[in-house]
Amino acid sequence: MTKTFLAGILILAATLAAGCSDKQFSASASVGPNGSARVERGKYLVAVMGCNDCHTPLKMGAAGPEPDMARFLTGHPETIGPLPTVRQQGPWVWMGAATNTAFSGPWGVSYAANLTPDRNTGLGIWTEDMFVKAIRTGKHMGTSREILPPMPWPAFRNASDEDLKSVYAYLRTLKPVVNHVPDVTPPAVATDQH
Repeated sequence: MTKTFLAGILILAATLAAGCSDKQFSASASVGPNGSARVERGKYLVAVMGCNDCHTPLKMGAAGPEPDMARFLTGHPETIGPLPTVRQQGPWVWMGAATNTAFSGPWGVSYAANLTPDRNTGLGIWTEDMFVKAIRTGKHMGTSREILPPMPWPAFRNASDEDLKSVYAYLRTLKPVVNHVPDVTPPAVATDQH
């Protein structure tokens, strides 16, 4: 990897980390009916890990971009569709959609997933084991394609099993929302588009 690419990834990670806001998260979905300690811990971890920063689309508010809490953790909005692949001149390593849910870079085009428990478009069919394996291995569903930038799974894989299971438990309490997120565009396809 080139130094420019690595520097760009570090800048992206720092930007995302700086954007984390528990204040924004507090308006999120309520905890499920059981109110268990594991679910409460998961809610806390989702807030401090910044899941909301990419998996909840931004909208324009009175003070600038803000999370659209009506779409909490639903991923890239299907109404927007895929991010066009644009070749950029200059020092740009990546570019993203105004919603902060779609990203184009040397890896291709990636989209923030729907983290609600919808069976067809979200994590509804995922088991706890699949979720933990996905974060540990950086593989979608724990076994398939790579999870692409800017998803910081290399940092999240350092969480304990209990913490990852708590995140999963909390995500299962969210209202299922149907939102078809576009498939990843691999770099070979993305490079050939004009």
